[in-house]
Amino acid sequence: MKTPQLNPYLAFKGNCREAMQFYQQCLGGQLDIQPFAGTPAAEHVPADAQDEILHAQLLNENIVLFASDAGSQPITEGNNVALSLNCGSDEEIESYYAKLTEGGTVTMPLADTFWSAKFAMFTDRFGINWMLNYAKEVAQ
Repeated sequence: MKTPQLNPYLAFKGNCREAMQFYQQCLGGQLDIQPFAGTPAAEHVPADAQDEILHAQLLNENIVLFASDAGSQPITEGNNVALSLNCGSDEEIESYYAKLTEGGTVTMPLADTFWSAKFAMFTDRFGINWMLNYAKEVAQ
């Protein structure tokens, strides 16, 4: 039996393409984008939203990130969603931190923690909350 996989799904107010391209620059991977136009869903969004994104997915070896524009649905930015990215090295966490915090607001700067990890919390320039974690090996 395959283990269930939880994938974060982000909703944007018309800037999904820009956000997902930014995340691809930061995280790497293959980005696939499907606008509303040309799909059966197009009839359910206003004419000026046809180029907005029905579905986008960013895939790399370890990350699956889904997103869309809300079309005519209201979106409320808030603190109810955070993306937690577990990193495998100091270099990796420092690279992601430098890229993803660009234009954002840092809540907890990247630093060593009491739970033997390097950790950071921030909100990126698109209003998405992030946590980065790198669990270090504890000396025996």
